[in-house]
Amino acid sequence: MSSAAGTRVVVTGATGNVGTSVVRVLSEEPEVVSVRGLARRVPEWSPPRTEWSAVDLASERSDLAREFAGADAVIHLAWAFQPTHDPATTWRTNVLGSMRVFDAVAEAGVPALVHASSVGAYSPGPKDHAVDESWPTHGWPDAAYCREKAYLERALDTFERDHPGTRVVRMRPAFLFKRESASEQRRIFGGRYLPGQLVRPDLLPVLPDISGLRVQALHTDDAAHAYRLAVLSAGARGAFNLAAEPAVDAELLGGMLGTRRIRLPRTAARSAVAAAWGLRLLPASPHLFDAVLRLPLMDCARAREELGWRPEHTATEVLEEFLRGMREGAGERTEPMRGRKAG
Repeated sequence: MSSAAGTRVVVTGATGNVGTSVVRVLSEEPEVVSVRGLARRVPEWSPPRTEWSAVDLASERSDLAREFAGADAVIHLAWAFQPTHDPATTWRTNVLGSMRVFDAVAEAGVPALVHASSVGAYSPGPKDHAVDESWPTHGWPDAAYCREKAYLERALDTFERDHPGTRVVRMRPAFLFKRESASEQRRIFGGRYLPGQLVRPDLLPVLPDISGLRVQALHTDDAAHAYRLAVLSAGARGAFNLAAEPAVDAELLGGMLGTRRIRLPRTAARSAVAAAWGLRLLPASPHLFDAVLRLPLMDCARAREELGWRPEHTATEVLEEFLRGMREGAGERTEPMRGRKAG
């Protein structure tokens, strides 16, 4: 799939949580001779063998085919979570922007497309056992994030039918965290009014225990290694679940933080989230809250067996590292990832 000189990779959304890890991992891979990072703003940070282009996927004026020319693979990570009160805006970036990426991959004749799907693309599923990649990907229709991820799964179905010569990989990771993403994710999901006690969870008097709130987590660097393997494995096609053990619930968090759990009804928790979101005190919407309660647990056997991938961090280690990052105001030298301590 690569030229005699080595593999050339283009990464969209290269300055965010996943993008910074993917760019770093690729820049350290001997088989990769160049990485082109696409982002709305060119960062100060630039690892070896990496170059940057300022590109806005939401703009019809962006010449993506030119950016992709000569690439052996495109990793499509770009995604906008905000503004949650204006789903038409995120649709333009996430769905229409992704369609431009897919069209440009075909126009430029790129041999491989690795797309960042998500556990959020899955239809509601079980919390007591894991599902594989054959589980339906219709999302939770009331949540913009899930709706957009599910729509792009259908778009890729059509793309694969129309462009059988392009190798398409769909990564479906769990929630992704690392120390350096703490400030960015706090802004995206918690906003500036996030209570200080959540930044210092050791100060929490109790931990809410909500029925259905059982999810999976993964270190962003571990996800990045899966993307690297997908690029370099010429036979890799289709979807791959990515998650670490154990599953995260109130029992695990309570034990990790030494905090007493208290049962909180779903309706009460949702009402609180909806009120805060309606008053624009909280960026995360009640629709996303509904979706999280319905996400299935994922079986990652296919990634282990076909990619040879295994996470190096447990979910507990991931969360401990992320919480340290929140307390420290950790970040990266890119605009989306800038560090900032919570007041």
